[in-house]
Amino acid sequence: VTDNGKVVCNTEGRSRDWSETCEVDGDVRTNGTALSVTLVPANRSSERREWMISPYPRGGQSLRSVTVTQLQDRSAAPPCTVTHTMPAVLFGIGGYVGNYWHDYTDMLVPLFVASRRYHGEVTFLVSNIQHLPRWLVKYKALLHGLSKYEVVDMDRDAYVRCFPRVTVGLHLDKELTIVPEKVPGGPLTMADFTRFVRETYALPRGAPTREPGKKPRLLLIHRGDFRRFLNEQEILQAAEVAGFEAALSEPRVNGSEVEQARLVNSFDVVLGMHGAGLTNAVHLPPGGVLIQVVPYGKMEYLARAEFSEGATDMGLKYLDYSMSAEESSLMEKLGPEHPAIKDPESIHRSGWENMFELYLKQNARINTTRFAPTLVQAFDHLRQQ
Repeated sequence: VTDNGKVVCNTEGRSRDWSETCEVDGDVRTNGTALSVTLVPANRSSERREWMISPYPRGGQSLRSVTVTQLQDRSAAPPCTVTHTMPAVLFGIGGYVGNYWHDYTDMLVPLFVASRRYHGEVTFLVSNIQHLPRWLVKYKALLHGLSKYEVVDMDRDAYVRCFPRVTVGLHLDKELTIVPEKVPGGPLTMADFTRFVRETYALPRGAPTREPGKKPRLLLIHRGDFRRFLNEQEILQAAEVAGFEAALSEPRVNGSEVEQARLVNSFDVVLGMHGAGLTNAVHLPPGGVLIQVVPYGKMEYLARAEFSEGATDMGLKYLDYSMSAEESSLMEKLGPEHPAIKDPESIHRSGWENMFELYLKQNARINTTRFAPTLVQAFDHLRQQ
């Protein structure tokens, strides 16, 4: 870093409507109420530059942008009220947070990527906390595992804080996983992330059940609204027949995150319909299995994009099971001649709204005979461990 410091912004991911992020190095000053990050040069620099950066990684969200400015000279700089010796990461709470998959994909994994290199010596500057105040409470242990310091509420922070470096925004490289070569300060993997979660939550199991005479355990994720299994008991029985000890879980939205993680960690397999509940796979012991039931309607690409690579990178075996039309509640509701049953491609062409209303709001009555081979595959994988 020269005396004047530098601002380096990353626009990769723009084509996917993911936000730009900036690394600001040098004499960096933040102002919470103005939501600004200013780089102050030691000597007069050639030009004043400005960037507007969203503090949330997905585009199209209504969060207030952070103004990042590279000043031309020192005279315009606000004086420091507080001087910090450690770097900071600035991010905002908004968009889709509160959804378990987005909590991990949009926030916790990118935050791990941005801050793990500092070994706790980093301050989190957080904007838009009032959007969901309980978010910081729910994930307090993980945030504390990454930063030893109190979170700064940017919307209520009247100070000018001075840092040697500020990362503005959280960068998405890939959903629910990590691209090791893109991690600042050296490669980290998704397996490193899940290890960090296990250590932080003191989860006891780092490998599936190996005790002789003990059956591997399968957890069926219950959903409350739509994409429900209409025959949960039959599915649990089929899992028992395949050799598992099987149980039903209803993840509570406001339940303790640590309790939920400990429950999941005591299982070897998570089985569920496509949805946020499958994010519980982060708590499974490596070597375990994630089974995703894919809703009827050619939804494989969407379902796999959200879980397949992530689960594999966590060290899990990823399996999916695609529902047939006969297993879908749409068959009864719409009849076999409806385009949603006969021609899913036409529904896809008609746009996201239609797809969501039809394919993401159906329920399932799983044909356990058709599903049995998938359970056998999961069981065999665990036996080979």
